[in-house]
Amino acid sequence: MRDPSWTDRIAAERMSVDQQFNEYVEASSFSSQQWGLVMTAVEFEIENPESPDEARVVANTSKLSSIMPEMDRIEQQSPMGGGGSGGSSGGGLFSGVKSALGLGGGGSNEKMEEATELAQQYAEQLQEELESKGRWESLCKMEA
Repeated sequence: MRDPSWTDRIAAERMSVDQQFNEYVEASSFSSQQWGLVMTAVEFEIENPESPDEARVVANTSKLSSIMPEMDRIEQQSPMGGGGSGGSSGGGLFSGVKSALGLGGGGSNEKMEEATELAQQYAEQLQEELESKGRWESLCKMEA
């Protein structure tokens, strides 16, 4: 396992990406509470750090299965799949439409797939943020 110290140095970038990513979470079937739980189980890693041009941030989602019972508990306690922050429902219309079509609100496998996809989208946005701030190469060097 790699030393996660690079992740300790990107708090400002993570906060910026968190704010930008809220619209993705609101459009998903997850409430903000559920998404927060997903993020506790995801670890970010840099693949191929020895070559910053080819390196990329990836979301290691191998621990997602451990939080699925809690995700289900949160969903059962909240109306319409959970209440999001700021008074919006977790998914709201999108969640209802997905459920009606049989695409959302399904079992743990569907939730894990959606969480994995969202986490990787988050990782891509995080890398873009790090690159735009000129921090990418130095972080890759730390991991190499």
